[in-house]
Amino acid sequence: MPAGLVISAPASGVGKTTLTLALARAWRNRGLNVQCFKSGPDYIDPAFHAAATGRASVNVDSWAMDRGTIAHLVGRGTDADVVLAEGSMGLFDGVAARGVSGTGATADIAEMLGWPVLLVIDPSGQAQTAAAIAAGLRDYRAGVRLAGVVLNRVASPRHEDVVRRALNDAGIAVFGALPRHAEISLPKRHLGLVQAEEQAEIGKLIDEAARFVAEHVDLDAVLRSAASWSPQPAASGMNVTPPGQHIALARDAAFSFIYPHMLEAWRAAGAEISTFSPLADEAPDASADVCWLPGGYPELHAGTIAANARFRSGLRAFADTRPVHGECGGYMVLGTALTDADGIRHEMTGLLGLETSFAKRRMHLGYRLAALAAPMPGHQVGARLRGHEFHYSTIIAQPDTPLAVVHDATGAVIAETGSRRGLATGTFFHLIAEDR
Repeated sequence: MPAGLVISAPASGVGKTTLTLALARAWRNRGLNVQCFKSGPDYIDPAFHAAATGRASVNVDSWAMDRGTIAHLVGRGTDADVVLAEGSMGLFDGVAARGVSGTGATADIAEMLGWPVLLVIDPSGQAQTAAAIAAGLRDYRAGVRLAGVVLNRVASPRHEDVVRRALNDAGIAVFGALPRHAEISLPKRHLGLVQAEEQAEIGKLIDEAARFVAEHVDLDAVLRSAASWSPQPAASGMNVTPPGQHIALARDAAFSFIYPHMLEAWRAAGAEISTFSPLADEAPDASADVCWLPGGYPELHAGTIAANARFRSGLRAFADTRPVHGECGGYMVLGTALTDADGIRHEMTGLLGLETSFAKRRMHLGYRLAALAAPMPGHQVGARLRGHEFHYSTIIAQPDTPLAVVHDATGAVIAETGSRRGLATGTFFHLIAEDR
């Protein structure tokens, strides 16, 4: 029977991902099968999980997904020895208004699955206050159970001793304390961690993290704190309609932000997926019946995309007769032009009139609920789609027909409606699920 545990923290940037990867690899090195999940809409961390465990990881999201979908997704952990769900932001951080089965908070997943929470606490600049924070998180919400704490970035043995004593006095188990260790720092860029597939040394970095954590954390005690978990059979699967029977999917360093569960759902529904690389100047498979351009980092590769004539002409020819859809970065590439961070304007594919600028940076972040005013691949007019938007680009022009009426999680109308021209469509949000 698998043992389930949630890895969370009081805030972002405390070390959840590093600890999750280290625990997963350390237990895998001991011969255990480890399955990871990511709570929330982060589309980068699952690839790191897969690198650490050798098993595909997916997102579970209480704002966008119902309980049946979450149960279906976590069911892949049935044959594992240990199941780890890495949280996002702080333990109770979600949106103000409830979504399908919660607010998107990690605590929702912990309570729903009955898994205890392992807190990562960074006591930098603190001593006993770290225990007060941990105790507050432990007592904040009935139904969420605290397993214990791992301290990260402790300044000295004396600092560790003071914090440990305070946590022990509060009745909170301390499984270990990690000194500062720059060698296991994961590199970042403007949308989060540099992707796992872009880091040639990621395996060595995870191995070093596992060695370091095994040296400073009681792995056996952490494992004993996890809850024995008997997964309940899911009443239904993802209920996702693929955008086509044969999908040409852009896939490279500029086009990689697509949720793993979406790809799995498309395949499970019988769709074939053929990948191509715009950065390698490849065109979509001519035998496909739909083309999908995910988000990613086109702003870092705008010059290459603009120069790749075979890709651009091939995509235009494809769109003459078949649907093409872009999400976020893919949407930007379907547009007329993209201005990069240096203020250089690059011509894109011109399938849509959208023009964007990364030089004029403004963060757009949050859940999105879209009611389609026009069809897009896989979804008809009136469909209600749940997704997440995260980018820094600014719209300079968007002359085309709006694709949807879009609201944020509070119900406020969002200006980024997506757009449609001919057979081309695009949205700034990344699709997570469709309302049933």
